[in-house]
Amino acid sequence: MSVSLYDNKHAVKLLSFQLITFVILSGAFCANSIEWGASALAGGLACWLPNIVFMLLAHFQKAKEEDEPVRIAWFFALGAGLKVVTTITVLVVAFGVFKASLTPLGLTYLAVLIVQIVAPAVFKR
Repeated sequence: MSVSLYDNKHAVKLLSFQLITFVILSGAFCANSIEWGASALAGGLACWLPNIVFMLLAHFQKAKEEDEPVRIAWFFALGAGLKVVTTITVLVVAFGVFKASLTPLGLTYLAVLIVQIVAPAVFKR
């Protein structure tokens, strides 16, 4: 679920939980090796950074306070496309430039993604 569906307080809380998740996992993977810790950090960034970009775009869209449905739909599509491009860019840099390990990167990416899905249910409890 996208962070723009929540108010800023919930979005910041969700992004904070995601940040904490991948920092803790990166530290845990550092116990194996520094390479695994850096790979886990890259996996967390690949999921977290696009959400930050999308939240900033959503914040600027809300600041304009215009309720044109077509414009909002185009803006949402632009934000979703930007999230995909940002994710792919971070993953290409992680694998291509830094030669990241797949296991810690994938596990951390999935953990941050699961936090993104589960956290709203915890907030609404």
